[in-house]
Amino acid sequence: MSDLAATDRTIVAEPLDAAAFAPWGDVIDATGDSFPINGGMCDRFHNQARMEFTEGGTAGISVGYGRPYPLPLNFNLVERHPLGSQAFMPLSEDPFLVVVAPDENGRPGRPRAFITKPGQGVNYIRNVWHGVLTPLGRPGAFTIVDRVGGTGNNLEEFRYDAEWTIVPMK
Repeated sequence: MSDLAATDRTIVAEPLDAAAFAPWGDVIDATGDSFPINGGMCDRFHNQARMEFTEGGTAGISVGYGRPYPLPLNFNLVERHPLGSQAFMPLSEDPFLVVVAPDENGRPGRPRAFITKPGQGVNYIRNVWHGVLTPLGRPGAFTIVDRVGGTGNNLEEFRYDAEWTIVPMK
């Protein structure tokens, strides 16, 4: 990560890495241990994400179609889901931008940005501040697994007072 001053509103997007992303959730990809299924014709990379749902909600599988964003990207909107985790898995090899922020007394702090490699998805654990679905380059379809049903409001949005700018790593 770049050594930027805390007052600097520029964020350098890093390659998505499981260890760096761990405070906010899970990287979903076909790496690590697997086991064969379907007569040995498929390797299953099992249990890639910690799915969590409260208030009577259950897991739902949806498909989202995102319009592309350019880099550099100016943004001020993040959101979180207090009642359930949320996973995004691209249905193409195209990269997408992943933005997360630490919680600082109920408000998001300084964001951090990652760019996925082909075949990577993410799971945001419950109550993590994150950016919106952000395909890069061209439109993209995504499988979305998140909380459906149940009671309570599972969406909280926050707008920073000033925009942040995300730039690609050089």
